[in-house]
Amino acid sequence: MKTDLEIAQGHTMLPIVEIGKKLGLEENMLECYGKYKAKITGTPRENHQGKLILVTSTNPTPYGEGKTTMAIGLSDALCKLGCRSLPVLREPSLGPVFGIKGGATGGGYAQVVPMEDINLHFTGDMHALTSANNLLCAAIDNHIFQGNELKIDKNRIMVSRAMDMNDRALRNITVGSKEDKREDSFVITVASELMAILCLAENLEDLKARIARICIGYNLEGKPLYVRDLHVEGAMTLLLKDAIKPNLVQTLEGNPAILHGGPFANIAHGCNSLIATKMGLSLADYVVTEAGFGSDLGAEKFLDIKCRYGNLKPSVIVLNTTIRSLKYNGGSTKEALAEEDLDFLKNGIVNLKAHIENMQKYLNHVVVCINQFESDTEEELNYVKNYCENLEVSCACSSAHTKGSAGSLELAQLVLDTCKEESKFQLLYQDEVSLTEKIEKVSHEIYRASDIQYEQGVLEKLKQYEAMGYGSLPVCIAKTQYSLSDDAKKLGLPEGYTMTVRDVNLNSGAGFIVVLMGNIMTMPGLPKHPNYEKIDIKKDGTIVGLF
Repeated sequence: MKTDLEIAQGHTMLPIVEIGKKLGLEENMLECYGKYKAKITGTPRENHQGKLILVTSTNPTPYGEGKTTMAIGLSDALCKLGCRSLPVLREPSLGPVFGIKGGATGGGYAQVVPMEDINLHFTGDMHALTSANNLLCAAIDNHIFQGNELKIDKNRIMVSRAMDMNDRALRNITVGSKEDKREDSFVITVASELMAILCLAENLEDLKARIARICIGYNLEGKPLYVRDLHVEGAMTLLLKDAIKPNLVQTLEGNPAILHGGPFANIAHGCNSLIATKMGLSLADYVVTEAGFGSDLGAEKFLDIKCRYGNLKPSVIVLNTTIRSLKYNGGSTKEALAEEDLDFLKNGIVNLKAHIENMQKYLNHVVVCINQFESDTEEELNYVKNYCENLEVSCACSSAHTKGSAGSLELAQLVLDTCKEESKFQLLYQDEVSLTEKIEKVSHEIYRASDIQYEQGVLEKLKQYEAMGYGSLPVCIAKTQYSLSDDAKKLGLPEGYTMTVRDVNLNSGAGFIVVLMGNIMTMPGLPKHPNYEKIDIKKDGTIVGLF
């Protein structure tokens, strides 16, 4: 069997200018990065409004469940059915690429290409974000060193340095000279507030305004300080002048695809940029996007944060699942997932039911997609189909990984049929309720927690944020992706447990309150045998091991 990289390398790509023309983008609307990548600088159909399709998932195994693959396969299948469809997705982060999960360009015959470029440096967006973030951190420490006119309290600085790599050694560091020494840390770039800002900004002007209002910390009198107090927002925005433009690439089937932004969903808001999504809706009749990890993380944030700020209303939510993830949630080991086991499947399918019910709280159009693996048996597949039928939820299988668009035609037709019906969308909570009510609403209704416990000082910080005028902001909850709960070991459908709110942080530029639950880390670590051990480049320039 060919690897994803071998499939991508064996495929002939179209020049990106030809791809752009399929969307009505003339050459002067593109800034080409070589022959097969481009930044989009203009949209020709500003009054056009396509339908938005969200692909999300049940709680995954550590290897992921092919959500991006399903989104690409679905969009290609819609194109095959004669629709003007476009996948609008996130950019990969180097951390997972070299860590355990691998790249984020889809898989098999449902990929975006050039996958090597996209999974590595792409068009430099991640580097630009890292540089802008670290310029801010350097400006803060320089201000303290040069005399500290703002009287910055070095023990209450809220901005951390960033790097687009998994490195647990950087979770706790010491910075500064002898007189100004302080404890600090790194976050992975995709967990930074700046990444969230890029993905929620409406345009360059809004980007600069959001950067200016990032709360960097407090002065010695306890008053908040902002980026605008350091006069660095202009320089930071300049570093992001190209990063704010969406990236145009193509699928293996020669259809256009947009990739832009890449916040993690377990520690950030897990959606591609608002600019890219709105651009896609102006260019295509159907935009297929995805929201990271399970629906309890990515979809909840897509719906309660991104849709709130962007005034977006999805037409259909596609809930992706796999037989192996349901068996994993039913107690199967990772090593035994390829073996038929109806007992584990029956135990774990409650996870699918919970995600269906959760998504139905937002939208009346929820369909299930089974990402089919070769190890899946007919009995296992039929059990899931019958289970969905009993819940009165439409279900379709997809073999996009092995067959491309041809393997997703059933799903594509189901989505088209569903789009013909009137959709009813609502947010889970309103702006006016308190921050604690928002946290508890998500915890009870989406995570199914019985109780919420706040560690010392958290409630005081929430009250302070409300007193500062930030009580109307949505919440962005950071927790494990492997469970509905805040404990990765509680699989399936945990009940009767208590969620623990460890800390909260104000992201005033992005416009949400980050809520840290359980032992979630904003700087991931590498596994014992990371993916980088398999990745290499040969003498002739051939890349191997990337996926």
